[in-house]
This record gives sequence, C-alpha cells and structure tokens, in this order.
Amino acid sequence: MANQFKFAGIDNSTTGSALSPLGSGNPLVSETYVIKSILVTSAGTPSVTVTNNSITAIKSAALTANVTTELLTQPLVVEGGNTLTVLSSNTDSFDVAVSYLNIKKEVTT
Repeated sequence: MANQFKFAGIDNSTTGSALSPLGSGNPLVSETYVIKSILVTSAGTPSVTVTNNSITAIKSAALTANVTTELLTQPLVVEGGNTLTVLSSNTDSFDVAVSYLNIKKEVTT
C-alpha cells in the first residue's frame, strides 16, 4: 500500500466536547499519521487545546475572531491506536482543518 497525503475537517459549535477531526479509532494500529498542519478558524475568541493520546500537545492556544490560525510549528506524529483531539474553551463556533501524511505499515502474516 502507498502512503497518502490526506485532509480532514470538522466544524464545532459546542463547548467541552473533545473532537476527533481524524475520526474515531484513527489512525489504525497499522498506520502512523504525520500531521503537517492544523488550521483553526473561529467566529469568536475561544482557546483551543490539542491532545495526542491524552498528552497535551498544544495548550490553550488563543484564537482571534474571524482569523485563521496555524497551530503547528513542527510536524506532529500520531501513532496507530492513539487519538488526536481538539477541545474548545467555549461555545464559539470554530472549524478545524488537518493536513497529514498517512503512512501505512506493511502487515506480514
């Protein structure tokens, strides 16, 4: 299987919900994601926290209303079986866009 560049996006309008922009259960155990970009655009001014397998990767990044913000300065690796989540501090609507490389591991039987 070939490695693939992918994009995932999610719209959030609720507070306190841990969102998984890559989908529940992703990446699979046989995959590793290299996150190249996490863009966030908000209608208000929440702060956003990003976690990778329950470890805080980005703590309380403050957003400016109606401005797109890049949260990463370096790539972020999410190994198979772990979960990337984004959490907002309030109910201001915001969109999260993630660009990543899906590295598929060779499975031998």
